[in-house]
Amino acid sequence: MTDHSVDLVVIGSGPGGYVAAIRAAQLGMKTAIVERDALGGVCLNWGCIPTKALLRTSEIYTNMKHAEAFGLKAENIGFDIEKVVKRSRQVAGKLSGGIGYLMKKNKIAVIEGEATLAKGPGGTAGAPLVKVKTKDGEDTVKAKHVILATGARARTIPQAGLEPDGKFIWTAKEAMVPDVMPKSLLVIGSGAIGIEFASFYRALGAEVTIVEMLDRILPVEDKEISAFADKQFQKQGMKILTSAQVEKLDTGGKLAKATIKMKDGKTETVEAERVVLAVGIVGNTENIGLEAVGAKVERGHIVVDEWLSTGVPGLYAIGDVVGAPWLAHKASHEGVICVEKIAGVKDVHPLNVANIPGCTYCQPQIASVGLTEDKAKEQGYKVKVGRFPFNGNGKAIALGEPEGLVKTVFDEKTGELLGAHMIGAEVTELIQGFGLARSAELVEQDLMHAIFPHPTLSEMMHESVLDAYGRVMHI
Repeated sequence: MTDHSVDLVVIGSGPGGYVAAIRAAQLGMKTAIVERDALGGVCLNWGCIPTKALLRTSEIYTNMKHAEAFGLKAENIGFDIEKVVKRSRQVAGKLSGGIGYLMKKNKIAVIEGEATLAKGPGGTAGAPLVKVKTKDGEDTVKAKHVILATGARARTIPQAGLEPDGKFIWTAKEAMVPDVMPKSLLVIGSGAIGIEFASFYRALGAEVTIVEMLDRILPVEDKEISAFADKQFQKQGMKILTSAQVEKLDTGGKLAKATIKMKDGKTETVEAERVVLAVGIVGNTENIGLEAVGAKVERGHIVVDEWLSTGVPGLYAIGDVVGAPWLAHKASHEGVICVEKIAGVKDVHPLNVANIPGCTYCQPQIASVGLTEDKAKEQGYKVKVGRFPFNGNGKAIALGEPEGLVKTVFDEKTGELLGAHMIGAEVTELIQGFGLARSAELVEQDLMHAIFPHPTLSEMMHESVLDAYGRVMHI
């Protein structure tokens, strides 16, 4: 048993937790971090990073199948699913080890175990006491401030049979380490997680069916982008069922059998070797003592204010456990805001959710920031909309990826960039240009006067802005 006394203890070492700990150390705070599993949390070990390794494999495999179009020869193309998964795990392992190095570099104490909050003399700011169950017993951590960064997990619906069973039904975690390469896959939910796995397995040859309860796939994206994606995925051979709901999932036979209720009330049966559940996530709020210290939980997430305070003295929460958007970069930014506010750094600003880019790493990629066209109109804006297609861009054509679209939405009155929406090659790398524009509060004139290098995909961003004001050059 060990007693620790620190300025700040962070519970959870995902992108929110470890970044918060590093920033605190930079500001001179004596800091500890508690992790019950592997450093880096779900993102580095079972989420963002390993899935991108898998998707990179499927992207290369797709390109190899089209080698002849580039004047190349690639014969007897195939893959070894065990090696594909092994590489993904190695990438995750390397980055998790890198977090360990960063903790040592910043002199952050790492406590391995499961933390719970308890009433008691935690610190001078009145923060709760933190008890950590370790392999050697129980450690006690007294800290002036406590940040909860416990993350989230896949949502399941047991009453409809929608929960992992170790064989037929997968969450994202099982889908990352398949025991076999399924010949058929049913994906329930068409948000970023569902679409990424649909894209990966379809590229490797699985017959893929996507079921979405709402009237379109990727429902948080701009309607125009969703429609474009739908066409591209169907062209790839995916079957997409929207306004549809899985009423029952039977895993008693050789295949999983889903009974799906359609919009017209009729039912359809879909059979698949494996099923991926991607119906949302819920915060990890259980068994950490929130009730004991009086922290409020609503709809599976910890309630916080704009500075990430729970209302309990000295207790804060960041990242997925406090709710949408469930994004690693949002968690990291919240961690920095929270710590800087605690430390009294001047000119700290609350998080502006509208400036957070969202990315989906399917083929073609999808990225967006700010308001969709419909949301802008709902909020009362009179808008100017610009569009530019990938098939009008020289670099996209040279890459052999001419399918895509860049769309920008401006406030007609002020020229403010309200939102930007993209689908196509490498748009997840391009979107930050528009993210920076929103953060810097640039207007249409700033973007139109900017010089974009040629030949690049980024030229389409410029052209889309020009199109909104009747000045587009290349279409």
